[in-house]
Amino acid sequence: MKQARIEIVRAYDALDQDGRARFLVDRMWPRGVTKDTLRLEAWVRDAAPSTELRRWFGHDPARWEEFQRRYRAELDVNPQAWQPLLDAAKRGPVTLLFGARDREHNQAVVLREYLLDQLRHH
Repeated sequence: MKQARIEIVRAYDALDQDGRARFLVDRMWPRGVTKDTLRLEAWVRDAAPSTELRRWFGHDPARWEEFQRRYRAELDVNPQAWQPLLDAAKRGPVTLLFGARDREHNQAVVLREYLLDQLRHH
């Protein structure tokens, strides 16, 4: 199977008219961003980390490794949350949108890798 293209983009960044399927993968809507601006396929909030995990992590890079482990465990037991993303990635390029300031330590980074792993193994 051809490698699926899954990109991650901060919701506050300018978005190109690239024809990609866009999914917001945050549990909370990004402040000050309109639905028209994002042009979403869907808001997949259930694919985001649980509120408890998000609060525990607090975007603290020192907790990054453990956050990734815990978030992947949540994804493992909740496939119905991320399956629409996987299905879209099988059809064509996908963009996962997130609101966090930290571009390297956020759930979209983990979710992208998780989805790519799923595509490689199925």
